Amino acid sequence: MRKTALVTAIGSFASDIVIKSLKAMGYRVVGCDIYNRRWIAQSENTDVFYQVPYTSDRGEYIHFMMGVCQKEKVDFLLPLTDIEVDVWNECRDALKSGNVTLCCSPEKTIKICRDKLSLETFLRDKKLCKTIPSKRLSEAELGKITEPVVLKPYNGRSSQGLYKVENPAKLPYYLGLVDRREEYVIQPMIKGDIITVDIVRDPASDLTWSVPRRELLRTLNGAGTSVYVFRDEKLEETCKNIAAHLDIKGCVNMEFIQSQNGEMYFMECNPRFSGGAAFTFQAGYDLVKDHMRIFEGQPAAGENMAREMYIARKYCEVEM
Repeated sequence: MRKTALVTAIGSFASDIVIKSLKAMGYRVVGCDIYNRRWIAQSENTDVFYQVPYTSDRGEYIHFMMGVCQKEKVDFLLPLTDIEVDVWNECRDALKSGNVTLCCSPEKTIKICRDKLSLETFLRDKKLCKTIPSKRLSEAELGKITEPVVLKPYNGRSSQGLYKVENPAKLPYYLGLVDRREEYVIQPMIKGDIITVDIVRDPASDLTWSVPRRELLRTLNGAGTSVYVFRDEKLEETCKNIAAHLDIKGCVNMEFIQSQNGEMYFMECNPRFSGGAAFTFQAGYDLVKDHMRIFEGQPAAGENMAREMYIARKYCEVEM
């Protein structure tokens, strides 16, 4: 019997390859977004589309989505944005009662990943990789700061609310832009190249597949538009160890920054598909297929044939 997958936020960068892969696997795809279907090109590729309430109206959003799951007989839910991952991570019982599988890592894993301070502490304590020392902004000794720093929400997404303070003398100005200091972390600024790694882990077999890429051009909210996909045994092993300790299930993406002296520092782990998931697919690894096999209870294919290449993203016009 044909299974149904519900994909959220189909106006996001990741949706194209997620929907294409699901369709190629034989899934019936239900898509949703907060915008009208005529504004979302990917709505044409779904079997059914729903315009949904904002997640800020949490009760209305959950009620509406559960209604969609029931009406469309949804088997799998794939949230593509952090805020939706957060909502459904706290509403697993509702999905379970409707026989809907949430295609995300375990609840505890997501809570750690979505808290930048807790995640940095977790990784540092276990000595899994180099991390960027982080403190809660409300507890930092601001008068002693003499070097460039970064201010960002502890649970931020897509660079929203992130401030790079190049000149410490201007710190008071940036502090004036922060409404709730207890929700921010402060870190020393490290300059270098952003390295994004798409990772799929099958906890049943403890096998992990990783494909790193260097982000050459990015949008202001951190989505790569031109990248260099490469293979790095040491980095991929580091990601494997991190994924195992975090108990990752399925696909996530991790970000690192490679400093000018070549040191690799962990930045964050996003417990969802990256906006550049299509780069990994084009390089030779079908991460969506393995992700779904894991949540179906099947062994992942494990054919990571990704090869080194430059890839640039382009946009095209679609008549709706």
